[in-house]
Amino acid sequence: MITYDELNTQNDKITELSNVLSVLIKDRSLCDSEICSQLFYNYMDKVNEHMQFIDSNFYQSLLTSSSTEANKLANNFMSGSHEIKRVMNNYAKKWCKKSTQELKIGGGLHNKFIEQTDEMFEMILDRIQDEMEKLYPMVRQISNG
Repeated sequence: MITYDELNTQNDKITELSNVLSVLIKDRSLCDSEICSQLFYNYMDKVNEHMQFIDSNFYQSLLTSSSTEANKLANNFMSGSHEIKRVMNNYAKKWCKKSTQELKIGGGLHNKFIEQTDEMFEMILDRIQDEMEKLYPMVRQISNG
């Protein structure tokens, strides 16, 4: 079983990658680099792995709890998880070339790419903050109570 320290480390890595990538993608020549693409795919993998772990291990205890607050929190997080996955899948279809692990940013679309990437990063960073402030404490409370 993964620990809360490990979950926080995952969240820190995701946050760090989004911060670095936010800077790199602003420069068009860096955005097209192999290193930027590798970092980006690493970011997507880390987010997917983290979300999968949370989805598989956290909601059951909240949903089976007698606490209405815990049930509601689990439902909100599950709904948010579906939305994040939907956004990431649509984003990947538009901007990622999985076969070569490259970003595909056509001429004149760089600004749109930056805008949509920043929106995705912000959504995921908000989710991470909510996990640390709401989800983890509630799971601890239910587990100890």
